[in-house]
Amino acid sequence: MNGDHTPNLNSDDPKTPLLPVHDPIQRSPSSISSPITSLFTPNNFYILLGPLLCTLICLLVKLDAPVTSIYMLAILAWIFSWWFTEAVPMPITSMAPLFLFPLFGIASADSVARSFMDDVIALVLGSFILALAVEHYNIHKRLALNITMLFCGDPLNPPLLLLGICATTAFVSMWMHNVAAAVIMMPVATGILQRLPRGPTQSNVVGKFCKAVVLGVIYSAAIGGMSTLTGTGVNLILVGMWKSYFPEANPISFNTWFFFGFPLALVIFFALWAILCLLYCSKGSGQVLSVYLDKAHLKSELEMLGPMAFAEKMVLAVFGMLIVLWMTRSITDDIPGWGALFNGLAGDGTVMMATLLFIIPNKKQRGEKLMDWNKCKKLPWNIVLLLGAGFAIADGVKTSGLADVLSKALDFLEEVPYLAIAPMVCLISATITEFTSNNSTTTLVVPLLIQIAKTMHIHPLLLMVPGAIGAQFSFLLPTGTPSNIVGFTTGHIEIKDMIKTGVPLKIFGIAALSLLMPTLGAYVFGTNGEV
Repeated sequence: MNGDHTPNLNSDDPKTPLLPVHDPIQRSPSSISSPITSLFTPNNFYILLGPLLCTLICLLVKLDAPVTSIYMLAILAWIFSWWFTEAVPMPITSMAPLFLFPLFGIASADSVARSFMDDVIALVLGSFILALAVEHYNIHKRLALNITMLFCGDPLNPPLLLLGICATTAFVSMWMHNVAAAVIMMPVATGILQRLPRGPTQSNVVGKFCKAVVLGVIYSAAIGGMSTLTGTGVNLILVGMWKSYFPEANPISFNTWFFFGFPLALVIFFALWAILCLLYCSKGSGQVLSVYLDKAHLKSELEMLGPMAFAEKMVLAVFGMLIVLWMTRSITDDIPGWGALFNGLAGDGTVMMATLLFIIPNKKQRGEKLMDWNKCKKLPWNIVLLLGAGFAIADGVKTSGLADVLSKALDFLEEVPYLAIAPMVCLISATITEFTSNNSTTTLVVPLLIQIAKTMHIHPLLLMVPGAIGAQFSFLLPTGTPSNIVGFTTGHIEIKDMIKTGVPLKIFGIAALSLLMPTLGAYVFGTNGEV
């Protein structure tokens, strides 16, 4: 074992083995048992947990309903156990309905596959391609530096600078996925903080401002994503489920969501800024920070980017045209918008505008376009598959009969007043989302809320919207969302900082959502009428 049986690896003998050969008689007991012990790991247990729960439900649960409702409940237990434990990568788990639904007789493979290429998913793919173009040409960085210079102040005003950084992040997050916005903006923010001292020489004032900036970026990315349909997968899951459960109802268009989501995000954003200023921007901090931060530094970074090239201008033009298309497809009942020209058959126009990026030349190299497929290799297919799984589950719950079972089980809520249950719905979603992904929380909670709304005889959106937006209030733990991890890995913040800031922000968000939904939401979504 000490090398006596190991061949000389430097030998020129062609018969010498490429790998060391050990005498099997001299193996240690640990080497014999290691393959066995490797089977008994937490991850393997979690892998078995899904099929085990599925089997137990199929054998033990009895419902006064079609057998497919029991099978659907068993499939949900399998899928959600794998999602929560991440025993299998989330994108792979998201494809489970493709084989589980046909096996259990819930739906055909063909009908399930249609859920994975819905019109909403086309919107996601197109918007992500545009976001990749913005990132590739550093348009986000140019925008961030310009806005930060505008808010920097002379002399330096830390709360104003913090407002500029947070507002830029929130604005970027409105038009691309909030995780992508956090990933893009964090280097910009930390680039500003690099001029500040770190380590033993760092003063308390500087340390607090660094915390405020990092927390501001990750929370602003989440808040900005609430404003638009493309800002986060949660909003898209909600829209897809609304379309699936209520195909005859008016769909939630981009501008319909914006008219509710933007005012809500604006209110929560200013609450975030006020909380950060109160906790981390003390009096006199401007004098301390002005030694290290000034407009000259920001201006030099902006000059390094050079003047805007043709490619950057064209990407901005395409993006601007897309925003106009989003906002004008369906305006009001009296002003139908451009969608009426196509008898309501046209989508949001996202894929069409994204296609232009592969046609317009970038004028850098001959024959090269603004985008090519190699630049699209970073497309987040995990989110696309998760959205598809959410839509498939929504269809499965309805067609299997499980929706009717849930509706009967929730009859006791019929007499509960809305103002009592709305904050509870937000709180439950906001709590679950700290321990699992926002999208998984929404996929789990929204179908239940639809049944609760039917039981209470209220418009489903009055509960669906608070449940979905509440799932985006993952402000307390680094693991709540990838955006939080992005900030946590900078080393500027700790869990206690997130809890100290996240608790009041979460409370305010729940209160604001509970008040705005039955007032502004009733007007925007038309929840006073019947579905």
